[in-house]
Amino acid sequence: MSTHDTQYFKVGQEYDNDARPVLEAVYGALKEKGYNPVNQIVGYIMSGDPTYITSYKNARSLIMKVDRDELVEELLTQYIRTNDWN
Repeated sequence: MSTHDTQYFKVGQEYDNDARPVLEAVYGALKEKGYNPVNQIVGYIMSGDPTYITSYKNARSLIMKVDRDELVEELLTQYIRTNDWN
């Protein structure tokens, strides 16, 4: 495969994962503790370092149960739906 070929990443149609409720819970916990939830979640997704997420309300344990690619997929899916790109 050359660097000009496009690689494919396939997920199932309407792939259902646990990312949404986890993101909602983690977002709420971060906000309650006074953190910028977007910055902290992005830091976690980019680095994989769970210390970006507070342990308050078990948020750190929750987010670590979901693969980071599933978190990105959920965020992107919701962004696309919100902006009516479909």
